[in-house]
Amino acid sequence: MALHGVRVVELAGLAPAPLCGMVLADFGAQVVRVDRSPRTAMGTDVQGRGKRSLALDLKRPPGAAALRRLCLQTDVLIEPFRHGVMEKLGLGPEILLKENPKLIYARLTGFGQSGKYAKSAGHDINYLALSGVLSKLGRKNENPYAPVNLLADFAGGGVMCAMGIVMALFERTRSGKGQVIDAAMVEGAAYLSSFLWKSQNLGLWNRPRGENLLDSGAPFYETYETSDGKFMAVGAIEPQFYQQLIEGLGLESHKLPNQLSFSDWPEMKQMFADIFSKKTQAEWCRLFNGTNACVTPVLSVDEAALHPHNKERCSFIKNDQEEISPRPSPHLSRTPASPSSRRDPFIGEHTEEILLEYGFTKEEIVKLHSEKVIEFNKPKANL
Repeated sequence: MALHGVRVVELAGLAPAPLCGMVLADFGAQVVRVDRSPRTAMGTDVQGRGKRSLALDLKRPPGAAALRRLCLQTDVLIEPFRHGVMEKLGLGPEILLKENPKLIYARLTGFGQSGKYAKSAGHDINYLALSGVLSKLGRKNENPYAPVNLLADFAGGGVMCAMGIVMALFERTRSGKGQVIDAAMVEGAAYLSSFLWKSQNLGLWNRPRGENLLDSGAPFYETYETSDGKFMAVGAIEPQFYQQLIEGLGLESHKLPNQLSFSDWPEMKQMFADIFSKKTQAEWCRLFNGTNACVTPVLSVDEAALHPHNKERCSFIKNDQEEISPRPSPHLSRTPASPSSRRDPFIGEHTEEILLEYGFTKEEIVKLHSEKVIEFNKPKANL
């Protein structure tokens, strides 16, 4: 796999950092998740695929010292805490990079390591708001709408951080040096949305929210309910695709307003909605399958795994617990990802195993355990 041999230590956190670690693990990195001890102090990582868990109390000096020893033999540290937390623990980058100059220290936060909000709490919706992106999301005459927590947390945070790590690993092959990555979700979300800034000059986003080409304003870029309470997604932007949409709906283009007549869009949307409501989703799929009308069914997460296209590409996989999840993306032809099929690790499941690998003696491990600096959590065998 592409990242085979790369050692990663991921400090347990919420959504973005676990995704970052899972991406690296899926593509071959050896990821150790350092969970907080005691176990009740942290929630469950549902993106723990391919990781191992070490339960460690970083707030106590022996725990912090243990992490420093791990980082001596680590390529990447993923750190998801607010600004200044690691410095208070004596684990800031100035210390860890001095001890291991090749370490890539990835700091994944909402507001970044500097600036007025650096020490402030926040969540995806706050980062989207500050990035300018949230102001563009939502329907006409409605409040701005955050699409779950995908844009800032996962795309602008976890994925951007993983990309930064891979770039830093590549650069290290030339310089032999590590570096600090300041991955801020505000900036990540804004960078993802560079198209919004650039396209404003082309007139694509100069109308109020919900009245533009791609934000539910256009009748040919919208979702429509079918007679069975399901939905179809329409994205017929180009004129040749729009023509196929019109034909599929049983309409005649010469009797309709121009495709880009903004003033007619509300009426056109109502017309399209009325037509879509006359057939079931399956009927519309049969009608539009094989065309370039850019009309597809809106699938539930369960339905997506069963769709013929996704099944043909093996787009979804199962683990040994029969849990379904998306296959790692993108696909590499020569060194593809090979995600673990094992269940996600229990907190502290691999504590002893990991410490032994990193050079701790059995005596040291026993001492750390007796001092409640580490925890063991061996799963019980099913008899």
